[in-house]
Amino acid sequence: MSRSRVLVVLIGAAGLAAALVAASQLGALDREAAPAVQATHSSLAGIPQRGLALGASGAPVTLVEYADLQCPYCAEWSARTLPVLVSDYVRTGKLRIVFRGLAFIGPDSDTALRTALAASSDGRLWDVVAGFYLRQGAENTGWVTDDLVDDVAAEAGLDGDRLRDARDEPWVTAELRDAQAAADAAGVRATPSFQLGRTGEPPELLQLRSLGPEGILPAIDALLRP
Repeated sequence: MSRSRVLVVLIGAAGLAAALVAASQLGALDREAAPAVQATHSSLAGIPQRGLALGASGAPVTLVEYADLQCPYCAEWSARTLPVLVSDYVRTGKLRIVFRGLAFIGPDSDTALRTALAASSDGRLWDVVAGFYLRQGAENTGWVTDDLVDDVAAEAGLDGDRLRDARDEPWVTAELRDAQAAADAAGVRATPSFQLGRTGEPPELLQLRSLGPEGILPAIDALLRP
C-alpha cells in the first residue's frame, strides 16, 4: 500500500527540502506499485463491466461485495482473493461480482467511492477501485488528492477531470444511497462483507473466517455443483 500523496507546503529552506524528500519517496512508491497496477488491469482486460457488475450477466452465481475504499481489510481481500476469483471464476463465466461501495470511514472514503462510481458509466469501476486500493493511504489524511485521481484514471484509460466533474452527479449520489440501503437491509455491519447466491435469487450474507481464497471458495463451489 502507498502512503498518502498529500504534501504539506512549508515555508523556508527546511520546508522545501522536506517537500523534495517526500516527493522522492512518493515517486519510489509509485514505481514499486507499477507492476501490481499493470497486473491488475491486465487481469480485468476483456471481462465485461456493466455498471457495478464484473463478469457475464448470465453467470450462474453472483457475489455482492460491500467495501469501503479506505478499509485495509478490503484492500487485503482485493489483493489476496479477488485475483483468484477473477481468473478462475469470473473469466470462465461461473461468477459475477457486484460492488456495493460504502463510505462510513470518512471524507476520503466518499471522494474515492464517488470517483469509482463515476467510472462505472465507462465500464471501468473495477479498474478504478483497484487503483485506489493499490495506493490506499492512512485513514482520513486527505490521501485522495486530485493528482492521485489523475493517476488512477489514466491507468484505467479515463480522464481525471471528467471523473471529478461527474462525482456529484445525482445518479452517483443515488448509487451511494442505494448501496447503504442494501447494506442495512442485508445486516452488513463491517467491511468487507459479502452476499452470495445463485443469480436471480436472493443472496445470503456470508460469514468469512479468512480474507484469503479459502474463506470464500467453498461457498461458491457449493453453489456451482449440479
